[in-house]
Amino acid sequence: MNSFALKKESVTKYLQNCFILVIPILIWNVAFTDLLPPAFSGEQFNEGVPAFIIWSENIFRLMIFALPAFMPLTIFYKYQKYGLALYFIGTFLYFLSWRPLILFPEGLWSLSLIGFMAPAITPLIFLTGIGLIGYRLFFNIKYNQLVYILISLVFVIFHTLHVYLAYDNIITL
Repeated sequence: MNSFALKKESVTKYLQNCFILVIPILIWNVAFTDLLPPAFSGEQFNEGVPAFIIWSENIFRLMIFALPAFMPLTIFYKYQKYGLALYFIGTFLYFLSWRPLILFPEGLWSLSLIGFMAPAITPLIFLTGIGLIGYRLFFNIKYNQLVYILISLVFVIFHTLHVYLAYDNIITL
């Protein structure tokens, strides 16, 4: 095997990572965020939410989107297959949770607390799936899948708290 083939093989290995699973979520968010009701827009959404919550949410968001780039995308073990199923179910539910907010922003579901918060809660499902799939890192350091799952849980807690406070501010207006 020539040196070019070896280099190509080593680079390709790093391109096959769990960040691929994050891409549909990012595309969805970029494509449809502007279609959400005004309550989800920056200024109104952040009004009255403590900076600590916003900063914490964003730090953990960065971590949950960056860490998969360092996890190989392989499906060898049974729990990884469960993780892949959770990822697809969670992604479907996440996309589905946006539909009523976009199509029926004044509907009962969209105006309810659970309907308003559904896009903040459902990521825990697909993020747990990513955590189960990414059983190791490319680097030779000790890693446990619970690390990513716990980071995801903390992100969802801050994100849900942010959305709850935004909802509470809107309802009290």
